Amino acid sequence: MKVLILGGYGVFGGRLAELLSDIDEIELIICGRNMSRATEFCATYRGKAAVRPLRLDRAEIARALETERPDLVVDASGPFQNYGDAPYGVIKACIASGTDYLDFADAADFVFGVPQFNADAEAAGVFVLSGVSSFPVLTAAVLREMAKTMDIASVKGGIAPSPFAGIGLNVMRAVVGYAGAPVKLYRKGVQTSATGLAESMRYTIAVPGRLPLRNIRFSLVDVPDLQVIPPEHETLQDIWMGAGPVPEFLHRILNLLARARAALALPSLAPLSGLFYRVLNLMKFGEHRGGMFVLAKGLREGKQTEQSWHLLAEGDDGPYIPSMAIEAIIRKLLNGIRPHAGARPATRALDLADYDELFAGRSIYAGFRSAKSEGAPIYKQVLGPSFETLSAPVKALHDSTRLREWRGHAEVIRGKSRIARAICQIMGFPDTAVEVPVSVVLSPKEHSETWKRTFGGKSFSSVQKCGTGKNDLLMLERFGVITVALALVIDGGRLCFVARSWSLLGIPLPRLLLPNGQSFETQHEGRFRFDVEIALPGVGSIVAYKGMMEPV
Repeated sequence: MKVLILGGYGVFGGRLAELLSDIDEIELIICGRNMSRATEFCATYRGKAAVRPLRLDRAEIARALETERPDLVVDASGPFQNYGDAPYGVIKACIASGTDYLDFADAADFVFGVPQFNADAEAAGVFVLSGVSSFPVLTAAVLREMAKTMDIASVKGGIAPSPFAGIGLNVMRAVVGYAGAPVKLYRKGVQTSATGLAESMRYTIAVPGRLPLRNIRFSLVDVPDLQVIPPEHETLQDIWMGAGPVPEFLHRILNLLARARAALALPSLAPLSGLFYRVLNLMKFGEHRGGMFVLAKGLREGKQTEQSWHLLAEGDDGPYIPSMAIEAIIRKLLNGIRPHAGARPATRALDLADYDELFAGRSIYAGFRSAKSEGAPIYKQVLGPSFETLSAPVKALHDSTRLREWRGHAEVIRGKSRIARAICQIMGFPDTAVEVPVSVVLSPKEHSETWKRTFGGKSFSSVQKCGTGKNDLLMLERFGVITVALALVIDGGRLCFVARSWSLLGIPLPRLLLPNGQSFETQHEGRFRFDVEIALPGVGSIVAYKGMMEPV
């Protein structure tokens, strides 16, 4: 199978080639206007697939199709927003030569206009699928799954790339180009427009049981979903899609420029794309993690409901997700599974089960959440469906909204530094003891729960509740004037507590000084076991206590 990739050495084309590297019955023609870059990519390529470079401008595609006769053309070049007055030259050439076609198009108007070639593609017996990427293929697959249990009325979604992922210059040109320009979308069932990158929202991507991403600012982007998904759901009235690039201060600068362009009727910001590209790719700091979310609201059996889908990608796996849809289609082609002829957006190219196979073996995790129930236990609200995977003793402790008491024994070790001893004295933490009786009384109140811990007659308390706003889907625990936002993470059968932020009387404190230490709950020989360590950077351990308990 011969695959010609326009922009084959770029961000998306290059990653697609890597994803196909284990296939020995495939030849990849790495095309672009820069022959030296294409040659360099092929020289460093590792895998079973055969690769070779080809200097090719997209304007010369017809000649290349005649001489190379590929089985499939993949357009990974772009920016598709800048293809000018004749944007469909490659598609027309592919149909004329009887060559199948896929692209990574992220331009809504471009993808929405592809069905005009449907009759010609059907007559030629070829498929032309446009927008074969996370937006809209993955989003559409998620919404089809949600639509099985609800009538979808509104959709919001977003993608948050890792700061280390690297954004291509063409992608940056596209994004900066529509900043401050009208973006078509649906509101109240009518197609209207909003200002690109001028509207923003915050959201926490939190796969149940996994360490969530930090609360992220998303801004409206011009993606195919805004136009091609509404026709697939009769009840859909509103749709909004955003991107959450970091660092946030650079993101906010782009928001301000977009609003200024719209308000003052300024020319396109595209000349600034090179500057943003250099700065964004220089400022790589923070967590090497990315994610995606889809939030749908609607009706289920006549009642208002909502459901969200969350995706988390660790390390270097996330940047490959946009290329995985085309990878999946190519693998299906090699197995004799072929999309039907015609030209259309790729919204139905894959199902969510196809992505499950693509994510297997990688550090990519996804899951659904339902709306939080106000009357449910705190841990159940934060953990979502993963709460049911907890061990029986841990689940028993947290699966209640009634007053209850647990008792057992514990070992306590206080920190030895002066600072540690002073903090222990102020907070009322227990003294060092090899084995001491321990009890915990949990007293639920409206929206919170007080934990009174007693070690050998010495007590200290904290108040736990569900986080909101920037702390959404975290658990807040307040010790006096200090509040710590904790992620609840299930790892190896243990319920782990990971500190994400903290504050003093509501005033945020530096993350560099954030308390750390390994703390978790689990079961041991059928009994509840706890292991808590509170430490401070530069100070070390403040107090650590571990033991076993049973309900009274």
